Amino acid sequence: MENNTVPLSEALAYSPKEAARVSGLGLTTVYRLINEGTLERRKIGTRSLIPARSLRALIEGDAA
Repeated sequence: MENNTVPLSEALAYSPKEAARVSGLGLTTVYRLINEGTLERRKIGTRSLIPARSLRALIEGDAA
């Protein structure tokens, strides 16, 4: 079976744990930013996903 894993740098969205890892932020900080509304979160079923564009906007200084 082929491995269709997308590299984290090309992902459309990240779990909070992945977002913390790729951004260098702590997991607690990622959850705080989600709760403050600074980082966008999408719930799909039981999963929480952070769109890559939201994380990039935060890091690049364009977050709400």
